[in-house]
Amino acid sequence: MTFYNADGKEDPWTDPVALALTEKTGVRLETEYPVSSDDERIALMIAEQNYPDMIYAKGDAGSLIDAGALIDLTDLIEQYGPNIKQMYGEEFDKLRYSAEDPSIYQLSSYAMGGTSYKNSGTAQVQWAVLKENDYKVPETLEEFEKMLKDYIAAHPTTADGMETIGFTLSTSDWHWMITMGNPAGYIAEGAPDNGQWLVDENYNAIYKFRSVKVRDYFKWLNRMYNEGILDHEFATQTHEDYIAKIATGRVLALFDTDWDYGDGEKILKADGKLENTYCGIPLTMDADTKAPSLMYQGLTTGQGVGITTACKDPVAAIKYLDFLCSDEGQVLVNWGIEGVNYFIDEEGHRYRTQEEIDEYNNNKDYSKNTGVGFHSYPFPCYGNGVEDSTGSTYTTVSKDSVIAEYDEEQKAACQAWGVELLVDIYPQASEFEVPKYSAIWAYTKPVEFDEIGNLLDEVAWSALITCVIGSEADFDTNYDEMIASLEKVGMSDAEEMLTEIIKEKVSMVE
Repeated sequence: MTFYNADGKEDPWTDPVALALTEKTGVRLETEYPVSSDDERIALMIAEQNYPDMIYAKGDAGSLIDAGALIDLTDLIEQYGPNIKQMYGEEFDKLRYSAEDPSIYQLSSYAMGGTSYKNSGTAQVQWAVLKENDYKVPETLEEFEKMLKDYIAAHPTTADGMETIGFTLSTSDWHWMITMGNPAGYIAEGAPDNGQWLVDENYNAIYKFRSVKVRDYFKWLNRMYNEGILDHEFATQTHEDYIAKIATGRVLALFDTDWDYGDGEKILKADGKLENTYCGIPLTMDADTKAPSLMYQGLTTGQGVGITTACKDPVAAIKYLDFLCSDEGQVLVNWGIEGVNYFIDEEGHRYRTQEEIDEYNNNKDYSKNTGVGFHSYPFPCYGNGVEDSTGSTYTTVSKDSVIAEYDEEQKAACQAWGVELLVDIYPQASEFEVPKYSAIWAYTKPVEFDEIGNLLDEVAWSALITCVIGSEADFDTNYDEMIASLEKVGMSDAEEMLTEIIKEKVSMVE
């Protein structure tokens, strides 16, 4: 079967896991993928009415649905998808497109359930800074600011003579959303990741930068910039500059996420600068706000794998997807081949040898060569920590595996805090209610909404930078001008549209 993967890479389908998948299902995937970041393949498919058998369109699924290119999977799942239904359980109805059109066009590409054993928090700070603070984790922006200023006063330069930087941001491209936009919601409002949107208790959507608390957060960033704690090059540096700067060890703190700054941290580790690597912390603006880092937002929907109207054999396709959702399928794609990649202990639990773990951690081609983990995304999956009937986790990530990978700095922090996991210092998932709506950023939304949303983000991107780098005296004027510009391009209209979408999604699962 042909498969287009918008997040894909070359897959010759010759590794042991791929061959085992074919043996179990009779399906061999011939995968196509984007050749560049501006690939227009899906638009071309729609124009030519030429589709693969299965497709992961990422954020372009709405265009395929509007074009009538995806089939409704509901009846196929009912007849051939017992494992699909079991995986999604009580959240199954979140897969439905809308109240008006309750079809299921995609199976989510994001984890069902699970536990966060590791997390980069709402902010990150170097171990060197934490140790000088006797491992006291700052609970407010005020404490965070003092900790950075005290460390800079004591260490104005690094051991090799470079000027110490309090913190920096990456804002030259889409990374502005990751380092400047997202942290504002987490830190100021204690809000989970809904892209650039906040959702109140009545399911009303608010463009994040309208929030008074978010405004106060940017006022703090503005002051930090003018006081020299925020890197004065943040607005002009490229993302490559940002990573290179992190790799020097001179940046004390970040507002980012580990998948984004990880390349810089790898260089620090290779250079033996472990104390200059980062600890994720649950930082919020004030002590009354809870960091939402471990909150489970429910099943993420709107992006997933669908079967197209061109599929030669929809039954075979849904059976393949159902096998991936089965215990056997999940173990195969996540753990690999029994007796080769993993073994069963006397208690019936799966385990990997240290040699296999080292190969996984150190060989960049491990996944491609073995197939382990190579065929899991973007297909349906269970989250980390979810256990099968044997008591083994579906993924190789478990509490014990995370602890086993801790380095000296991480082990020392756990000992100082009296915890087993670094995330034990965070507000736990059990302290939050699971929302009745999914993460907003992944929703398939109407074209007219996306057009306004894109305009809002364009305006906010440059205007927020202006607010941060301007004088403190000009901050309120600059911020007011941004809000006025956002209103002009349709902020209130977008809020109304998104509010309707969210309330409709909630009504479908109530």
